[in-house]
Amino acid sequence: MTRKGKFAIAAAVVIVGAFGYLLLGGIGNNLVYFLTPQELLAREQKGFDVPVRLGGQVKPGSVHWNAQAIDLRFELTDGVKTVAVHSRRAPPAMFRDGQGVVVEGRYGRDGVFSADELMVKHNEEYRAPKDGEKPSQMYRSLMPKPSAPRT
Repeated sequence: MTRKGKFAIAAAVVIVGAFGYLLLGGIGNNLVYFLTPQELLAREQKGFDVPVRLGGQVKPGSVHWNAQAIDLRFELTDGVKTVAVHSRRAPPAMFRDGQGVVVEGRYGRDGVFSADELMVKHNEEYRAPKDGEKPSQMYRSLMPKPSAPRT
């Protein structure tokens, strides 16, 4: 076998080995699981301090937003279990009581889920405005109902 042939085989082995490591070895540390509050709490000790996505609904009456401090606290429920959530980011415009949300972060030993990301679930249907209908009228159902200021 020529020297170029041996080099090509060695290079192919290195490339395949690196790809195999990335595919099998490195992926486990980067997986983010999607759980409900009941599934997260059932993990007990294994649920603490690992990156997860937690999905559920914002428990009505649980939202506390401090705009000056950029401090958001609410409870997320799946109808069975509830988890307290804390975020240092402003909530999305469609965020409200009863809204389906997905938060990404870590569940702490203090019983609070620290959210790095907050995503609002929404309907993916689009309909064009009817004749004479303003876009603001279409989205009225998405806006939170006026309520007492939250602190």
